[in-house]
Amino acid sequence: MTDGLPAGCNLASVRSLLPEARSLLPRTVDLRRRLHRNPERGNHLPLTRALVLGELESLPLEITAHETTSGLAAVLRGARPGPTILLRGDMDALPVLEDTGLPFASERAGLMHACGHDLHTAMLAGAARLLAARRDELAGTVLFMFQPGEEGFFGAKLMLEEGLLDTAGERPSGAFALHVSNLYPSGTVWFRAGPQMAATDEVAITIRGNGGHASTPHLASDPIPVAAEIILAVQTAVTRRINVFEPGVITFARMDAGTTHNVIPETARLLGTVRALSRTTRTELHALLHRVAGNVAAAHGVEADVEFGVGYPVTVNDPGYTEFVRSVARHALGEGRVSEPPWPSMGGEDFSFVLDEVPGTMAYLGTCPPGREPGQVPGNHSNRVVFDEDAMATGMALHAAVAMSHGMDGLAGGTSR
Repeated sequence: MTDGLPAGCNLASVRSLLPEARSLLPRTVDLRRRLHRNPERGNHLPLTRALVLGELESLPLEITAHETTSGLAAVLRGARPGPTILLRGDMDALPVLEDTGLPFASERAGLMHACGHDLHTAMLAGAARLLAARRDELAGTVLFMFQPGEEGFFGAKLMLEEGLLDTAGERPSGAFALHVSNLYPSGTVWFRAGPQMAATDEVAITIRGNGGHASTPHLASDPIPVAAEIILAVQTAVTRRINVFEPGVITFARMDAGTTHNVIPETARLLGTVRALSRTTRTELHALLHRVAGNVAAAHGVEADVEFGVGYPVTVNDPGYTEFVRSVARHALGEGRVSEPPWPSMGGEDFSFVLDEVPGTMAYLGTCPPGREPGQVPGNHSNRVVFDEDAMATGMALHAAVAMSHGMDGLAGGTSR
């Protein structure tokens, strides 16, 4: 190790990445804004793919266009032998009507890059350019994963099933990704070892009673008060049955019942989300919902059917690889720009599928606009969210620094699961 970096890793070279990234910022901002104007949702993003391919075409990359999705795998082979690292950037947008007033606002009604994936994609393309210029210094191989369908469409899982990890000829021994967030000051990086983001599942509960006239509820079996009681009973059960040190969240975000003011409906339906930071808690929450809904319904003489849509697993940062990335980030960016969030996020992320296969780390990149207080401005998934584009220089530099350091001293093989 040299000053905390792997042996053979040039400290001056790592520290020069941020100034070089800043010189690429105008080009990166231009790509980001073109992506932002033309958002696409889901796993099939033809325009987005074309924009990314146009940005990569002049680089010495081996590009594989996936068939089941619009995913792209781009391989950069260094001039020196070494292991393979995977760097990820997601590309898809959200079904949100933009209301930012930006001159480059979405030109597609009802679609918006409200989660910053346009920044992720532009930063990864910029990192590819940085690393291609340093190919003679690069030990090993970099696999750039341009991924669609992160927002609930299992894009990462589909790319893995199509053989992503075998694209470079050698499976990656490390993986790294960034996610922008206005919760943190612009240009800072935040991550932690262990669970960083939650497993996310959907739940639908259908309460089946008997309809009737609203004036004679005793002649019907009203599912609406049963649904209300289930909502309250579930919240109480979570606080009594789930270990407070193993967080779990159940939120019902939608209730559908009835057609008018004086008719008791036959059914009521609850839709919600279930989130947990461990497999054990995830299993316990599923069992709790079955038990509470079924027994509350039975107490009222009606039935409750509980169905789950299983979503993304817990996003777990490998402890060894996280410490490696932390060391690299401190040297590339400066000690004061690298921190640990006070707690994990209950949001979900399908980079978790990659981290289930490859030891790695996902970090948050602060993008809070200058002059504003982190956490006091619109955040991810808001129709008014605005990110500080200058932070993309930090993201590009960190992607490149992690990739260059990954191949040194066999460090990438020294992680623990």
